[in-house]
Amino acid sequence: MSVVAGAMIGAIRWYQRRISPLFGPCCKYYPSCSHYAVTAVARFGALRGGVLAALRLLRCRPWSIGGIDDVPRQFSLFYRFSWSKAHEEPRLTPLNYDLNDEETSTERSNRSDHHDASVHSAPSSL
Repeated sequence: MSVVAGAMIGAIRWYQRRISPLFGPCCKYYPSCSHYAVTAVARFGALRGGVLAALRLLRCRPWSIGGIDDVPRQFSLFYRFSWSKAHEEPRLTPLNYDLNDEETSTERSNRSDHHDASVHSAPSSL
C-alpha cells in the first residue's frame, strides 16, 4: 500500500471514529460510504479507489434508493451498467471483504458467552 493510500485510509478511519458517531447510523447503502471508501482504496490504491469512493458519495443523494453496493472485484467506473465488460449485479447478501475490520458473528457470540458466564448473580438479601 502506498503512503498516499495509507494516509487516505487513516483520514477515513479518523472520520469514522470522531465525526461519524455524532450523526449516528444514517447511511442508506451497505456498506457505509466510509467503509466502501476504505475497501476501495485498500483494493485499488489511492487514485482508482479514491475515484470509486467519490462516485459512491455522488450516488448517495436524497432521491436514491440505496441498498447493497459492494466495491467491485475488478476496477471499472461503469461496473453497474449492463453494457460494461466489468458489469456486476448488486448482491442480495453483502460480502465481508475485511474480516479485520468487522467482528464475525461467531466472535460476537463467543465474547457474549464468556461475558454471560463470568457474570455472577448477587445473592439476594431478603
